[in-house]
This record gives sequence, C-alpha cells and structure tokens, in this order.
Amino acid sequence: MFMRRSWAVVLLLLLPRVAWAEEIGAPQAVPEGDAPSIERAEEAPLEPASEDGEIAPKEDPSAADITEVGSRWTRLLRMEATSLTLLPRRGAREDEGFVQLEPTVRMAKRGTFRLNLGAPVRLRLWGGGEDAGPVRKEDWDTLSDWGQVVRLLTVGGDAPNFLWVGALESYTLLSGHLVRRYNNRGNPDYHPAGAVATGRLGPVYAEAFASDVRGARLAGAEVSLDVQHVLFGRPRQSSRYTLALSAVHDWGRAGGASEPLTLAHLDGTAILVRSRREDRDFELHGVGGWGGRPGEGGAWGAVAGVGVESVSSTMDLRARLEGRMQRGGFRQGTFGPDYELARFQVAGPVSVPLADVPFPKGYSAYGEVILSWDAERLRTLGNRHLRLTMGAEVFNWGRVDVDGRLEVQVFHRDVTVAVAGLAVGIGEPRGRYLVSGEARWRFLGGKLYAVGQGGTLLLPTAEGTLRPGAFVAVGLGMDNVR
Repeated sequence: MFMRRSWAVVLLLLLPRVAWAEEIGAPQAVPEGDAPSIERAEEAPLEPASEDGEIAPKEDPSAADITEVGSRWTRLLRMEATSLTLLPRRGAREDEGFVQLEPTVRMAKRGTFRLNLGAPVRLRLWGGGEDAGPVRKEDWDTLSDWGQVVRLLTVGGDAPNFLWVGALESYTLLSGHLVRRYNNRGNPDYHPAGAVATGRLGPVYAEAFASDVRGARLAGAEVSLDVQHVLFGRPRQSSRYTLALSAVHDWGRAGGASEPLTLAHLDGTAILVRSRREDRDFELHGVGGWGGRPGEGGAWGAVAGVGVESVSSTMDLRARLEGRMQRGGFRQGTFGPDYELARFQVAGPVSVPLADVPFPKGYSAYGEVILSWDAERLRTLGNRHLRLTMGAEVFNWGRVDVDGRLEVQVFHRDVTVAVAGLAVGIGEPRGRYLVSGEARWRFLGGKLYAVGQGGTLLLPTAEGTLRPGAFVAVGLGMDNVR
C-alpha cells in the first residue's frame, strides 16, 4: 500500500499522462547532433579540441559554481526527477510513461582530474505491454549501455596531453574531413561511453578516439606533422604549416550490427594570416586534402577551403567554408551527426544502410559556424549567454544537409533555453528531420530548478528500419551549483 501511494504522489507532482501517440521512441539526455536533443547548461559535454583550435573542449563549471573540498578539490551533487512520456508516431503500440530519476555526483581537481558519475533511470508508470519490466530495458540491455554511468572522466587537464571519456557530442577529429560533428548517441537506445586521447611529441601531434570503449564500433586517429618544425627547427609559432593523415574504421558490432567501413584522408593546412592584439586574436588559414576508401578503387574525394578564428574576452567565432568533390561513393564527413542512424538506413530515396548505397558523384559546398558570446567574459561553455553551432552542406545534384543548436541564458543566467535540429536529404524524397528543445529555470537562490524537454526521435528496429517517435518530459531538480 505504501509503494502504491508513493507512485501516486510522484505522478501527481510531475507531468500527468500524455496520450497522443502511435509508436515508441526514447529521448536522448544530452546530444547535440542526431537525434538532436539538448546539452545540459551546467555540464556541457566535450567537443575535443582540434589542433587548429576549431573546437575547444567543454569544461565543468568554474570552481566558484560548485562546492569546494579543501583548497583544490571541488564537488557537485545533483538529483533530477522528471515525468517522461514516449510518444510513438505510427503503429499499434501505445505510448509509455516513466518517472526518470537522474542522480549525479561530480568530483574534480582543477587541471588534472575530473569524474562525473550518473545516469537516467526510467521507472515505468504505464504502457510497454504485459512483458514490460519496472525499468525500461532498452536503456540497459547491452554492455555498451553501462558506459552511460561515466558521464565524464578527464585525466591530464586540457590538450595537447589529455584523456577524456564520456558521450561524444558534435565531436570532430582534428581536420574534420572524416569525423565531423559526430554524435555517438544518435541512436536513442544506444548509450556508449566514448574516449579521446591526445598527445604531442616534438613536431608530431596525435589524436585518437573510440566511439564505444565497451564495444567494437567506430575508432580512428589522426597524426599531424609540423612541417616548419621538421625543416627549420622549432618555430616561434607552432603549427603554421602542417600535414596530417587520418584513418577511421567502423567494425559495426555494437549498437546494432552493420557493415564494416574504413576511410582515410590526407590533409594540409597553412595559416595565412595570424594577428594577436591586446583584446583579440585573429587567424585565417587555408586547407586542402584528399581521401578515399582503402581497397575500393575509384572511391575518393578532394577538398579545399578556408577557415577563420576570432577570439576576444567576450566572443569566440570560428567559421569554415569548403568546396568538396565526391567520387565512387566516398564523401567527406561520412561520420557525421546522422551517422548512427544512417548506418541502418540512409535518408533519401533508397531505404538501405549507408555501407550499401554509393554516394552520388558530384560536388558540394560545406560551411560551419561556431559562435560563443558572453556579456561579461568567456567562461566555460556551459555558462555563456549565447552559443550557436551550425553546419550545412549543399550538393550540386540538389541535396542539402543542415544541423545546428542554439542555446541562450537570460535573466541573470537563471533561465536557459536551447533548441536543436537536424535536416538530412532536403530536396530528396524521404528526407530526415529531427527537432528538440529544452528549457531550465533556476529559482529559490538557484539550488532548485524546473526543466521541460520535448522533441522527435528515430529508433532503429531489429529489421534495420527506423521507427519514428517523440518524447515530452517535465520535472524538478536540485543541486549545489549556486
């Protein structure tokens, strides 16, 4: 009787049942890519740094925002409870309702070590059929799913020498011509922990990553050589002229089986203009490269473009514009925001896995903008007044791909609103469109906050198709951030 009353109280305090659905999906807690959902404002995940500074690592809140333990250790404790409803858009299955409890524990020693543990646990309120258990089994039914418990682990501080473990959201591997804006949790029922390691030795800088440390999935590395350092000794400004070689392989044995895929790319970068003033750093660089699929004759592509970086105390702007050529099924940015869904079923006129469909021969123009702004000063990415990140590619045969995310903080940073979207195959039959949003409001001195989330989903099935769904959630949380 006591348990029944407890569930009734929880249900009344949180969101009442919503029943306008036709099929099941599952929201992602914090992706930036596909299926797009929202990063948490207080714990923005990693975008590991590229050597040319294209994307910097996201950090935890500053020491002033979390409880100090001694003089060098900091700590954060959080509990969030939401009522979550999964809303299928087609089919015979009913919607499902859950209470989602999300505890978080964080410990950090500035500059050397950070550990953030916690995961959403979804306790069933209704739906799911006769065989459904009290906990949503799709969240914990594979070894890889247990990787979500490690929300963040870093050792060694920031680049160039560090190790990072957690969710890869909008991850770019150095030059970005193989892995760009990739999200390893684009499949809503696959929750792996990825890993990124970087290091420098003399003129050589290297970055390696794995999308799933507990399963045979996507892994790769890029090695960059400082040409000026090799030819003339250590220069005043490193990495002015670089050559880089990258290779990425997908075994396709975790998160659902798919065909293996291997790609490689060679890149050259030259800094054309570099200006450093008291209040702003500016850089203009050119890039060119060539890549292909090893063992696949005729599958290759070329790229050339320019990039701009402008950083001041209140604004960080990074932009890139490239012209690309694709031949024989190869394309730049194959491992992108849509990859975890496309490896089961590509967007467009044919409903087959990515490895089975040749990419059309042609040309494209790719552009990307990453903008952060703060009225006071740039701090951690989770504590800025505005952050916009967007990428778009336009192909000469009529296809357009766009993904992006916008987050703003207003009212003395007490209110955070974020929206994200993905559109793949615009201009083609059966294009892919996903949207999501989140709002957070801190009150009572900031230790208590309300949260609302909603969006659309695509869930891979055992048959290799993608099943559409949606989700909505609302709830409360408390922590010692303020």
